[in-house]
Amino acid sequence: QVQLVESGGGLAQAGGSLTLSCTSSRRTFSSYALGWFRQGPGKEREFVAGVTWSGADTYYADSVKGRFTISRDNNKNTAWLQMNSLKPEDTAVYYCVADLDEVITTSPFYWGQGTRVTVSS
Repeated sequence: QVQLVESGGGLAQAGGSLTLSCTSSRRTFSSYALGWFRQGPGKEREFVAGVTWSGADTYYADSVKGRFTISRDNNKNTAWLQMNSLKPEDTAVYYCVADLDEVITTSPFYWGQGTRVTVSS
């Protein structure tokens, strides 16, 4: 069982930045691919970003490419999502996810409780 705890959500202005964190107490944290999904108001849940178990490779949804950066530190059992140039359409609940695999699947097995991000125009 992997417990994921997100933090760092809040209110930001358009063009601003926020950094989300995801921590786990799991000792085998480095064995899991990690990622972020989000669900905006009235929208379906969607993939945002992913990072392989080693941290060597990252991948992004087209809507956030060039603005968001995912990273991880396996020694700290922590992953981050740096969000720059925020847009009102980035408003959503953001979920940290994990899979016991090299990359995040389309239906991740483990989910955090979510952290809310609101971007004002």
